[in-house]
Amino acid sequence: MFEDALLIDAAGRPTMQHHQAFSRDWDRIKEWSDNIYMPYTVTPIGSRLKPASDMYSAAVGKIDVTRFCYGIPVSVGECSPEAGNILVLTTIRGNGRHALGRGAAADTAVGETFVADCSRTDYFVEFDEDHLQLNLTVPHQLVADHARQWYGAVPDDRLWRHKCTIGGRGSSWLALMDYVVRAIAESPDAMSGERLGARVQELITAQLLDEWATQAGLQLGADVASAEPAYVRSAEEYIDTFARSVPTASEIAAAVGVSVRALTAGFRRYRDTTPGQRLRARRLEGVRSELLRSDGRTVSEIANAWGYVNLGMFAAAYRKRFGELPSETRNPL
Repeated sequence: MFEDALLIDAAGRPTMQHHQAFSRDWDRIKEWSDNIYMPYTVTPIGSRLKPASDMYSAAVGKIDVTRFCYGIPVSVGECSPEAGNILVLTTIRGNGRHALGRGAAADTAVGETFVADCSRTDYFVEFDEDHLQLNLTVPHQLVADHARQWYGAVPDDRLWRHKCTIGGRGSSWLALMDYVVRAIAESPDAMSGERLGARVQELITAQLLDEWATQAGLQLGADVASAEPAYVRSAEEYIDTFARSVPTASEIAAAVGVSVRALTAGFRRYRDTTPGQRLRARRLEGVRSELLRSDGRTVSEIANAWGYVNLGMFAAAYRKRFGELPSETRNPL
């Protein structure tokens, strides 16, 4: 069904990739996969095997869509939780054996999809020599925000830690993936943009969340409590007010009268984030707001005013959040 996915455009011409689309070099493959998915370990199953990897990618809003294989049997694991990504892997060819825990595993045949939130749970998989995948890299925060907007609350780890198979031949999920691939072939630029791309991104997220929750035995909206304790709201107000001075977790917790452990647990349960992550987001948003006002100060002066000392790390964090460098915000084309 997806044998030509991401290979050709609507006119039957080969798609243009901004990177090497085939490689036998482990370092090149790792550089691409670390960037598209997240850092992880990969081990050949067998001796003296050299990869023959296909690496094609496209964007649907904030979701990366990839066509990928190693060309040899491999074992993959130790995915970086810090990347904050959910992997949604659909088998085009071959087989994947995904670890479920306690010795159990799920095999994905052609047309079947496996879901694992690598920001919340361990993930290990073995692919056979013939494997070929159509994968989605979905930011965890994107799905959490969608759940909050549609259902009034963010699911807890009963969903995020649940690894499962969805879709299958004839399923609505597979039909959606077929539409996504066709839409990318017809309008790749529009699919990566803020209009069409954002709408299709929302459709993918909604379908994924619904099917995932069904497999986890959850009824979204009914199984998630939405009444957060007062100290969570108070901490949010404190962070928003004092973000410029970069308060520590201990200072925030003391200001609202709870322990750091309780504060962190409350943020994770009711906001699906941490106090530190919210603080970093508010500081970056504060810098952006002041950059857009163009009051004559330099980027460095504004960043310093919000507590940033290492401007290289600041610029990288800013670009990751907003998709552009601070200088590009200040001086748009």
